[in-house]
Amino acid sequence: MQKIIILDFGSQTTQLIGRRVREMRTFCEILPYNKFPAGDPDIIGVILSGSPLSVYAPDSFHPDLSQIVGKYPLLGICYGAQLLSYEFGGKVESVQSREYGRAMLERVESSDPLLQGIEGGTQVWMSHGDSITALPQGYRRIASTGSVELAAFRSSSLPVWGVQFHPEVEHSLIGKKLIENFVCGICGSRGEWDPESFIDTTIAELKAQLGDDKVVLGLSGGVDSSVAAVLLNRAIGDRLNCIFVDHGLLRKNEFKEVLDTYLGLGLNVIGVDASELFYNDLAGVEDPERKRKIIGADFIKVFDAEAAKIDGVKWLAQGTIYPDRIESLNITGKTIKSHHNVGGLPERMALKLCEPLKWLFKDEVREVGRVLGIPETLIGRHPFPGPGLAVRIMGDVTSEKIAVLQNVDDIFIKKLRAWGLYDKVWQAGAILLNDSTVGVMGDERTYERAVALRAVTSVDAMTADWADLPREFLQEVSNEIINKVKGVNRVCYDISSKPPATIEWQ
Repeated sequence: MQKIIILDFGSQTTQLIGRRVREMRTFCEILPYNKFPAGDPDIIGVILSGSPLSVYAPDSFHPDLSQIVGKYPLLGICYGAQLLSYEFGGKVESVQSREYGRAMLERVESSDPLLQGIEGGTQVWMSHGDSITALPQGYRRIASTGSVELAAFRSSSLPVWGVQFHPEVEHSLIGKKLIENFVCGICGSRGEWDPESFIDTTIAELKAQLGDDKVVLGLSGGVDSSVAAVLLNRAIGDRLNCIFVDHGLLRKNEFKEVLDTYLGLGLNVIGVDASELFYNDLAGVEDPERKRKIIGADFIKVFDAEAAKIDGVKWLAQGTIYPDRIESLNITGKTIKSHHNVGGLPERMALKLCEPLKWLFKDEVREVGRVLGIPETLIGRHPFPGPGLAVRIMGDVTSEKIAVLQNVDDIFIKKLRAWGLYDKVWQAGAILLNDSTVGVMGDERTYERAVALRAVTSVDAMTADWADLPREFLQEVSNEIINKVKGVNRVCYDISSKPPATIEWQ
């Protein structure tokens, strides 16, 4: 299958480039800047991402571009564009007139293949403190902005382009068109990547990978594991053994409700109450990274114990998706956070790992699920962290805190549904803060817990904005929480976006 390779130089928006390419029904793979797969016959083009670094800094990334330039169509974005200029004799300098945020394209050479259908006066998004001040010999400008002369350029003889703005972000209004021009026009993508082809290819790959082996899959009640289960069921039938673990950190009544839904889908699934194990191992633990690793390790313990009861199980399947793998470790080797699907796995497991969704973004998982005929009650569910409420409780985890948070969350989610808001937000939940706050109830002063409500809008969770929920809705939710949940006397609403904040608080 045709593919675009995206070389990652550490930008927080690299994943958005991948999403834009996928929107062109084209497969792409995001790889570290120095891991270009030379010789792969399916590659039709290469994109160089942005970076927090300066190309002239001693610790900046400089891959060998000789395997790419002149051999594949190449697009550099921000740092990627500056790298192309710097490597081939141009100048990149720190400039006084730095450009962050909105800018307007000017002097657009709309006859160029990259900029066809794009006119001057359209908005793009800048984020750089350096600027290309001189192009290499044989390169020319094809667009500017008010403060950046060389906002876009190309080689006169090679299929090489660079842009100093970020076409992958929504604020670049011509971004989708520009990437379409590159992927479909310049690279010649045939648009082969779609849910139907993914399903057919993945089922065939699973049959080849798993053979006659039995597989155990940990269901969570979320979209990812549910779609993974149905795909595996299509591939290997009743050799798939699903385990739905109650770690005691699920939403209120979720274990029974979701288990009933899975049984209705005809999946071979058992429910396991392992809450005591998780509670004991989490006792007194406040650090969120330790929570995640403990929960991940305990999941494996449960899976291994359950798998031992089934003769011949050799594989552990997970609903790991592409952002799980990208977010967990960046190219500098610094952990951003241990992700709920991958961060807690021990170095040695008794079972081999199978990840049928590892190339999909979240919205693609939902598309695949709908094609598979999975009920909307599962497909439309908000994302929920694998460690559950443990990472929505600031500080240590206790049964009392869990009960409080379950009741708060239950009111919030039910109100979203009642007001017709649930499907308008990407993800919503409640967070229990670690400190008591002063309040007045009746004629008495109280010291009880504060909770924060979080609701965001997003496309794929790479970026997210806080949901502007109606004031009357928030007032109603706050009143009901304080009146009905014993131990809570204050409700806050989180209005931070990602970045700089993440969706979850831990």
